[in-house]
Amino acid sequence: MKTGLQLLVQGEGISGWDVTVEGGKGVSVSGVHKAESPNYLFVDMEISETAQPGTYTLVFSKDGQTLRRPYDILARREGSAGRKSFGTADAIYLLMPDRFVNGDPTNDSSPLMTEKADHDAFFGRHGGDIQGIEDQLGYIADAGFTAIWSTPLLEDDEPTSSYHGYACTDYYQIDPRFGSNWKYREMVAQAHEHGIKVIMDIVTNHCGDRHWWMEDLPFQDWVHQWPEYTHSNCAFSAQNDPYCSELDRVNMTSGWFDTSMVDMNLDNPWLLQYFKQWAVWWIEWADLDGFRVDTYPYNEKVPMSEWCKAVRTEYPNFNIVGEVWSGNVPEVAYWQAENPNRDGFDSNLPSIMDFPLLNAITAGINAERESWDEGITKVYNSMANDQYYHNPQNMMIFPGNHDTERIGDIVGADPAKQKLVMTLMATLRGYPQIFSGDELMVVSRDRSQGHGGLRVDFPLDWEEDAAMKDMHDYVSTLLNWRKTSDAVQNGNTLHFLTRDNTYAYFRYTDDQAVFVYINNNSEPRELPWADYAEFTGRLTGEGRDVVTGETFNPENCTVPAKSSLIIEYR
Repeated sequence: MKTGLQLLVQGEGISGWDVTVEGGKGVSVSGVHKAESPNYLFVDMEISETAQPGTYTLVFSKDGQTLRRPYDILARREGSAGRKSFGTADAIYLLMPDRFVNGDPTNDSSPLMTEKADHDAFFGRHGGDIQGIEDQLGYIADAGFTAIWSTPLLEDDEPTSSYHGYACTDYYQIDPRFGSNWKYREMVAQAHEHGIKVIMDIVTNHCGDRHWWMEDLPFQDWVHQWPEYTHSNCAFSAQNDPYCSELDRVNMTSGWFDTSMVDMNLDNPWLLQYFKQWAVWWIEWADLDGFRVDTYPYNEKVPMSEWCKAVRTEYPNFNIVGEVWSGNVPEVAYWQAENPNRDGFDSNLPSIMDFPLLNAITAGINAERESWDEGITKVYNSMANDQYYHNPQNMMIFPGNHDTERIGDIVGADPAKQKLVMTLMATLRGYPQIFSGDELMVVSRDRSQGHGGLRVDFPLDWEEDAAMKDMHDYVSTLLNWRKTSDAVQNGNTLHFLTRDNTYAYFRYTDDQAVFVYINNNSEPRELPWADYAEFTGRLTGEGRDVVTGETFNPENCTVPAKSSLIIEYR
């Protein structure tokens, strides 16, 4: 492997001990490094090409004393380095495991963990788990999704609100209330059997304040420490602002994300190496297909760029999508790999989440009046800004996620509006991500409760609700069709500007084309087919309505209020 192996060894007074490998047979210790704390050692391991999988023995010795500890080296999967990843061919199902499905009620609480289950509390643990995900893989696949992004499953031993998993307390352990490392591995394998990829949600910017190393840090600069609690200023611009003060820059990257979320210092090379091989370990152990990186711009940008490069050096096809929560297009574009930034910075991050498009869709879908910058024209304008992105195709598009308002709440549970949004999701450039329940038009339990109210439990009885079933069937039709459309997955885009709250565009390749028309008005609109003559002259054969299956006749075509057309030409 291209990633070096460095063990972090923790134990009382361990820095004074020597380390060897007993009967190494191709596995040896190549270096030992002390930390500031006497209770840590960083041990560099050398694994030759002749080394065999198996259990090796690390021997720690000091003053005639000897400690032996087993260390497993597993066989690597054939072709692991060349593994495929997620991309434009995929539709991603985002779920919060605690709020998805409870497949194993026996692990709702754990004697090892502080917070116990409270199924009715908005911010409590409800019992969803990895078994629940595994049980619903058939549902997810049938709905047309080809990848799962689960919010973090790693151990989070915070005393409250631990259900979300973003305050990790052990980077190498699945939270026992979700399952185990073995169970996670099993779920990924089962997902692959269903044709579903698995994307792991990871957090390098911060750990939980109950992480075991907080009682005794290897180095004092392992985390960012302040005389008193200092919150990040959340000013992403500080990372690329040519006029930014050092005060603002340091506050952005070194301030804490929350009182329980300790800001990690990736400028510490030992920590950076820890995170590099941690990523590789999970990819190999669980057979992962991608990463989503939380709070990406809050990290120190140079070492985080090194981290992305290290992962993609080991796995050249591996996709990583970063959360860059900003509505400012140039600010978001700055973080995508190979973007021509004036300061020369390259993030090595191949994919980014398209928050500007999210803002355009959610603001535009509820606008009723026609004007220069209202309604669906906002989506046109957002797409026009693709000039700023190095690779707009490799962007995650979404109508909402676990942190934003639910799209069902935004549209007031109006199925016509939500179907328009889902049409955009299935046909615009990029790859779509749908938050669990949005394919059913689920709404928040109580919007006044914020995240706790919108992160509702998955309704297993959805088929008994006519509105939910109708939305599910619509989304499923679109996503299963999307699997077959090279024009949508990989094609170019040609769109047309209107000022009447409609939006028309073509997605096309050399031998396929898809025409999409969005009527966001409260009244029908006659389709102005003649306006698209610069492209329609290329079309051959008859168009087919993707939703109804009927042959499309553009002559005298009237599009009903709050509805869309998706017409495919092959």
